[in-house]
Amino acid sequence: MTLDLAWLLLCAALVIFMTPGLAFFYGGLVKSKSVVSMMMLSFGSMMIVTILWVLYGATGIGAIGDSGISQFFGNPFQDFGLTEAVKAEDSTLGTIAFGASFAIITVALISGAIADRARFFPWILFAGIWATLVYFPGQAWVWAGWILNGDFFLNGTGALDWAGGTIVHQASGAAALALALVLGKRKTGFTKEEAVPHNVPFVLLGAAILWFGWFGFNTGVYGADEGQTSLIFLNTLITPAAAMFGWLVVEHFREGKATAAGAASGIVAGLVAITPACAHISPVWALLLGVIAGAVCSVAIDLKYKFGYDDALDVVGIHLVGGFIGCIYLGFFAEFDGTGLVFGGGFAQLWAQFSSSVFMIGYAFVVAYLVGLAIEKTIGFRAKEEDELAGIDTQHGAAYAFD
Repeated sequence: MTLDLAWLLLCAALVIFMTPGLAFFYGGLVKSKSVVSMMMLSFGSMMIVTILWVLYGATGIGAIGDSGISQFFGNPFQDFGLTEAVKAEDSTLGTIAFGASFAIITVALISGAIADRARFFPWILFAGIWATLVYFPGQAWVWAGWILNGDFFLNGTGALDWAGGTIVHQASGAAALALALVLGKRKTGFTKEEAVPHNVPFVLLGAAILWFGWFGFNTGVYGADEGQTSLIFLNTLITPAAAMFGWLVVEHFREGKATAAGAASGIVAGLVAITPACAHISPVWALLLGVIAGAVCSVAIDLKYKFGYDDALDVVGIHLVGGFIGCIYLGFFAEFDGTGLVFGGGFAQLWAQFSSSVFMIGYAFVVAYLVGLAIEKTIGFRAKEEDELAGIDTQHGAAYAFD
């Protein structure tokens, strides 16, 4: 085994571990009577997305541009496309595993918007369809086709997105907004006074696991050289720390105190923002990005109360907004590519960042809304009112309790 392959597999394992971390993060934020259900949505994503990724997702189905690994996939129902990859004696299977880890966490992120009121099997159906129509082709558009190469609508200027600010975070945030609109508000728990985490240690544990796994998330992409990998690693440390600071400062002036849940959310906001930018900016600019992302996302999470959409766990305010900030920031501060506006690159890179973000947000939102609405109108996506009020953990035959 080569060192490159060993590092790739380690990074894949770290990113896979992020989804259970997300389950703890989300599980701690919800009410105690729905924590099992909330965590099961993340584990359900691991189940369905892994299966579909092996069957056809890794080929970049419907993509413009070859994903680079589809040549190894024959009839998936014959041998799951693995035989030729094994014969090739290269890292293809490791690449497939690493890609699967991204697909899993992207879909799982969406579930935070529908906490306390979503049924499990309709969620699995949605997750499989959305992954098929949005993430599977979208990841190829970003990393092997339209978006990074500038072949779509960007006049030859490719957007910069190292590890998924568009297809992971903005896409999942847009889908979360769509599902929040489809399912409507919770019967209880939507007001700011009711939005109290039931288990703050779970929230902090989940944030810690996510931060740990994110080092694999960012450094495993593309097989960067040693200097670039070190930069990515350092920026993945710096920006979340700065974002936590920015979030807590805003929270202190707004609420009169800095909360532990706010600290955890700030960390995640910083991780989201640095995802597209980690290889393209120096540590000083990564620090500034963190402060901006933490402060803006801290404000953005309250927009749901103003506009009336029940994004239960702030997927929109953190992932959609944070991902957008990270991508647009590169239009100004992309340093090593020499394309940022501040470094004399003109407006072309800024337009590329903006247009690719708007496209991905719009596409992910429309598909999620139509699929979610179809499920709700047919088999029903939302739990019955009596089940929701009693606690939807009962759909899994177990309840979370301290007695």
